Amino acid sequence: MKHLLEKYDTPAPRYTSYPTVPYWTDSPTLDECIQSLDTYLSPKDSKLAIYLHIPFCETLCTFCGCNTSITKNHTVEEPYVTALKNELQLYTDRVSSLNGKNLSELHLGGGSPTYLSDYNLKSTIEFILTKLNPAEDPQYSIEVDPRRTRISQLKLLQQLGFRRISLGVQDFDPEVQRLVNRIQPFELTENITLEARALGFDSINFDLIYGLPKQTLSSMQYSIEKTLELKPDRIAFYSYAHVPWIKASQRLFTEKDLPEPTLKRDLYEMGRSLLEKEGYREIGMDHFALPHDKLWKAFNTNKLHRNFMGYSDSKTDVMLGLGSSSISETPNLFFQNQKLEMKYRKSILDGIIPILRGHKLTQSDQTRKQLILDLMTSWQVKVPNEMKSHVFHFLQEMESDHLVHWQGETLTVTEQGKPFLRIVAMAFDEKLQLSQPTKPVFSKAI
Repeated sequence: MKHLLEKYDTPAPRYTSYPTVPYWTDSPTLDECIQSLDTYLSPKDSKLAIYLHIPFCETLCTFCGCNTSITKNHTVEEPYVTALKNELQLYTDRVSSLNGKNLSELHLGGGSPTYLSDYNLKSTIEFILTKLNPAEDPQYSIEVDPRRTRISQLKLLQQLGFRRISLGVQDFDPEVQRLVNRIQPFELTENITLEARALGFDSINFDLIYGLPKQTLSSMQYSIEKTLELKPDRIAFYSYAHVPWIKASQRLFTEKDLPEPTLKRDLYEMGRSLLEKEGYREIGMDHFALPHDKLWKAFNTNKLHRNFMGYSDSKTDVMLGLGSSSISETPNLFFQNQKLEMKYRKSILDGIIPILRGHKLTQSDQTRKQLILDLMTSWQVKVPNEMKSHVFHFLQEMESDHLVHWQGETLTVTEQGKPFLRIVAMAFDEKLQLSQPTKPVFSKAI
């Protein structure tokens, strides 16, 4: 495996969208966004998801690549919560089919949603639920920072219908925590996990990261073993992305502190092995679930879905993002809000829906988006005849290395090929290939 990891060590997108954000070009107008929302929400059986972005954190985690606002001054809550409510009101005023629409999914992310006071958290969620109607078996979920989460918040969320919770853990090793400025003793994570279970949360996720500074095989083993003590229903095991030219906070440690590429992959493979020994099943890219969890059941019944919020056990037709930097998605559009929290609020105060940029999907975009989605959610994809020659040529060497397998028009990622899922997906990425017309050269020396 080591020689393959070295051979195919090439940057590749995570494909939470296609086209990926750097290749968004043809931005829709506000009227086009409104029209698209109205069109795809009008059918009675269409499904709506809402993502709510709370950007605030009290301290900066140096690994973080999210859109955040760092402050311990909680007076920022009230104007931001007011802006969130007014943004939804602006949409319901313009999109007639949104009023009273059944809400299938609601997800709060950040930042740290539990930065908000109990009152502001409650009033924000209740406002959304007064504008929309809960669908049958709605899925409400929230990301929490165990260092900043109160039991009173968990009780409140449970009363409002939340049954899924995702805990930011990253790593249990004290030295790694120190380097990434996130001191989080095991007992904090344990307490929130046990309290959530006692309250009836039936799907608990841990976010872990491999590739952080000073991580070693022994420290990763420790983190996985501590995770297994608590046995979350799901685990997201993300690769750390080192982009200090984008996120200046990542300059607080150097490249010398990071695991070299082969060790980084070994960290993942060891983690995967330990998790699978304890009954977890690998799902798509970087995710694991226990067999009783809905995510694994969705994978087994070909109902697994993926969008900007991550993997989901059901497909929604429209995702409406509220809050600074949030991204919305319809079948033919992506559009993103103003990234800066102050610009976002000013736009709302001026009565303007705060869209910053977006992309109108061509028919080719929509086709390739679906093919990449199929690949990311099932490890296989049926390749259209008009693409097969190109995809076959792009992946020919990977097939020779037994990383992919063809059976007629169906392309399948093999067990050995799973670590290279992103590379396989690049075969369908027309935008990337147009910008880099030469096929990646995989080392012949190995």
